[in-house]
Amino acid sequence: MLRETVRALADDKIAPRAAEVDETGEFPWDVYKALVDADMHAVHIPEEYGGAGADALATVIVIEEVARACASSSLIPAVNKLGTVPLLLVGSEELKRHYLEPTARGEGMFSYGLSEPDAGSDAAAMRTTAVRDGDHYVLNGTKRWITNAGVSEYYTVMAVTDPAAGARGISAFVVEKGDEGFSVGAKEKKLGIKGSPTRELYFDNCRIPAWRMIGDEGTGFKTALATLDHTRITIAAQALGIAQGALDYALGYVKERKQFGKPVADFQGVQFMLADMAMKLEAARQLTYAAAGKSERAMHGERVDDLTFFSSACKCAASDAAMDITVDAVQLLGGYGYTSDFPVERMMRDAKITQIYEGTNQIQRVVMARQLLK
Repeated sequence: MLRETVRALADDKIAPRAAEVDETGEFPWDVYKALVDADMHAVHIPEEYGGAGADALATVIVIEEVARACASSSLIPAVNKLGTVPLLLVGSEELKRHYLEPTARGEGMFSYGLSEPDAGSDAAAMRTTAVRDGDHYVLNGTKRWITNAGVSEYYTVMAVTDPAAGARGISAFVVEKGDEGFSVGAKEKKLGIKGSPTRELYFDNCRIPAWRMIGDEGTGFKTALATLDHTRITIAAQALGIAQGALDYALGYVKERKQFGKPVADFQGVQFMLADMAMKLEAARQLTYAAAGKSERAMHGERVDDLTFFSSACKCAASDAAMDITVDAVQLLGGYGYTSDFPVERMMRDAKITQIYEGTNQIQRVVMARQLLK
C-alpha cells in the first residue's frame, strides 16, 4: 500500500518535473511541498516528534519510489534522514524536540556536514574546529560536497574540539542557516542530481549555543560512522529506484520499437540483457531490504553485529547495479537513449553519484573486508 501511494504521488507530481529539474538545476520546491503534504519528506521521524514514524524498510521504499521518478527529489527524504539520524542516535531530548518537530512539519530540511576539501574518504582528517567559549562554541573551517546546502535550514556538522585526540577529538553540532558567521558557497556544476544543490559550507567565527552539541564532546566521529551504517542504506534505495526507472522505460521501449519486421524485444540478445538487468536489480533489492531490517533493529537498541557489513554491501551492490542497468538501458534505446528527449541518459548520469557519495564503493569494499577479517 505504501509503495502504491508513493508511486502514485511520484507519477503525478514528480516524474513530470524530472527533466526540467535536471535541465534547469533548480531545487524543486513544488515537489518538496507535495512530499510534505503527503508526509513523505522525512518519513522516518518518530511519531512522538510529529513524524510519520516509518521504519527503515518503509523509508527505503519511499526513497526508492521517488528516485524511480527523479533522483534529485529522492534526496529530500534521504538527506533529511542523514542529517537527523545523529540526533535520533545520541541527541538530547531538548535537541530532538527543537529540531525534529519543525523538520517533521516541513518547516526546514536537514543537511549533513562531514566531508572537507582535504578530508573525503579520510574523514577523520577534518580541520574544521569548534572552540568552547563560555556557553557557546565557535566554529571555523569549510565543509565540501554538502547535499541540499543552501536550501536546508539545519546542518549536522562535525568539527574538531580536541586536536590532540585524533578521531576521538571530533564532536557533532547542529548549525542553523541563519547563524552569524555561517554561509554557503556557489552551487557545484555536476554530472547528475542537478536539482539537488551541492555547495560548500563556510564557518567564520560562527558562534552556536553549547546545547546544540549532539551527544557528548569527542563522540562526533563515532556518531558519524554509526549514522552512515544506517544511511548508506538510503543511498542503496536511491540506486534501486534509479535502476528500476531505467529498466521500466527500457522494457516499454523494446516492446514498441520494431526492427527487421518485429519488436526488438523478440530478439534473444535483447532478452538476455533485460534478464541480467532485472536479476542484478532484484538481488540488490533483497540485500537492501535485509540491511534495512537490521538497521531498524539496531535503531531500537538491539545488537546487530553485521549491520556495518550489510549497509556497505547493499550500498555497493545497488549502486554498481544501477550503473550497469542504466548504461544498458541507454544501449537498448540506441541513438534515442543518448538524447535528452528520453529519460535514460539522465538516469545514467544520476546513477553515477551513488557509487561515490556516502563512501565510495572502494571504501565500502575496505569496510566489508575489515568486517570479514575481524
